[in-house]
Amino acid sequence: MKDDPAMDLVLLPGFMTDADLWSDMAERLAQVGPLTHGDLSQDATIPAMAGRVAAAAPARFGLIGFSMGGYVARAVARLVPERVQALVLVATSSRADTQAQARRKAAAIAHIRQQGYRGLSRGAILQSVHPGRAGDTALVARIRQMGDRLGGPVFLRQAGQARESDGDSLGAIGCPTLVVAAAQDALRSLDEAQELRDGIPGAALTVINGSGHMLPLEAPHALADAIVPWLRAQASGASTIGS
Repeated sequence: MKDDPAMDLVLLPGFMTDADLWSDMAERLAQVGPLTHGDLSQDATIPAMAGRVAAAAPARFGLIGFSMGGYVARAVARLVPERVQALVLVATSSRADTQAQARRKAAAIAHIRQQGYRGLSRGAILQSVHPGRAGDTALVARIRQMGDRLGGPVFLRQAGQARESDGDSLGAIGCPTLVVAAAQDALRSLDEAQELRDGIPGAALTVINGSGHMLPLEAPHALADAIVPWLRAQASGASTIGS
């Protein structure tokens, strides 16, 4: 394994999650190469997040984006295509927010501005996990703690952005791409994963059963099984091309 070509990896979290999202996978991901955590907490738009990630990333890298981080990852892949060696999109979509989603975000923002930020609600957290994990107090607490660490200003920035579709731009992504979906994801449908696969040239799709939206926390071993061999294959392919 030590003789295998390495690929630097940049990991992008989702809405109100931080680097702990990837903790259970870090050892496996490090088999591919050094890990860098992109910071999505400072900016209020996807393009600004993408610019920050690209500025801090290694010269060439593989990119793994979860949920909101998937939108940012695709923006990075279009911004600096010559630097992105491979792209993994986990539990994400190319669709814009629906009117209902936009209304919920606006209501949450208004409530926090009036009442202050008191953390992610239990209802929101439970919607993000498999129904069978509703009684998993450790998992629920871990998700809540990420939101607590980020705090109200980050919530307002991330929830306040207008989430626009990039479906018309998927064809501009030229790097090898793997889309990973959770079969029981209540927030992102399999149709959305299939749209990504079909829109990005040559993309592959893997569906993991038994997990809700929070794949890196709910099914870290299955997710690592899906993406680590694929990334190592891309690293080997890139090394062969460059030799």
